[in-house]
Amino acid sequence: MKRILLFLVTNLAIVVVLSVVAHLLGVDQYLNARGGSLGGLLAFAALFGFGGSLISLAISKWMAKTTMGVQVITHPRNATESWLINAVGAHARNVGIGMPEVGIFESPDPNAFATGASRNNALVAVSSGLLQRMNEREVDAVLGHEISHVANGDMVTLALIQGVVNTFVIFLSRIIGNIVDRTVFRSEDGRGPAYFISVIVSEIVLGILASLIVLWFSRWREFRADRGGATLAGRNNMISALEALKANHEPLPQQFAAFGIADGKGAYGIRRLMMSHPPLEERIAALRALPADIP
Repeated sequence: MKRILLFLVTNLAIVVVLSVVAHLLGVDQYLNARGGSLGGLLAFAALFGFGGSLISLAISKWMAKTTMGVQVITHPRNATESWLINAVGAHARNVGIGMPEVGIFESPDPNAFATGASRNNALVAVSSGLLQRMNEREVDAVLGHEISHVANGDMVTLALIQGVVNTFVIFLSRIIGNIVDRTVFRSEDGRGPAYFISVIVSEIVLGILASLIVLWFSRWREFRADRGGATLAGRNNMISALEALKANHEPLPQQFAAFGIADGKGAYGIRRLMMSHPPLEERIAALRALPADIP
């Protein structure tokens, strides 16, 4: 679950920072002086909303490397690293994408993630625990799952969804700020000190609520990536890999959890809405229900 929570947190932080900068530079006041039309506000919201999302996408690979301590394999030092490079390369050729960077990060927990700004500029990283606790067929299935995320363009789609969500968060937060300032604090133009405070608070609250949409997409895409992994490496191998994760999995740090292949055990109610991955039991059941033409 690592990747998406990192993306969400980074994105929300960027949106808030951009909003503060816009306020300090007088952008809000400028829009108000020009008539404060809803069309102008929407254009402003889209510019900053997609800006935050696209910046998050652009730095996603760098953030993953830096925060997780991923050691990118430039020259394989042993048979395991050579095999990893060859396995990722084979899957990449099969789905028609450029060769991703391949790396290893230190963690006793079996996990892996893929990230990057495009299909041909990606990073696939596996944990040391994954290599130690899984056999070669299971690791190959996990690599197929991650390559499927890259081939499906999941991070780009995520960025576009997040951009739309950001746009409405910024748009609605300013309307809320204007209403609060006028009705509660009796400001004549709706741009008093309470406006700025209300906007920031509204952005944070609405941003958290809007993240439920992104998390829903994340859960849906996991089923699709599982199917891709089954196609590339075999259904039984993909099932075996998920069962191994179920037996050994410990959650990744929260800021990276949506990037990983597993998200622990199932949950219900509101807690389920906050999950970036479906429960492993559901994913295994979905794989077993696939058509017979997938081996």
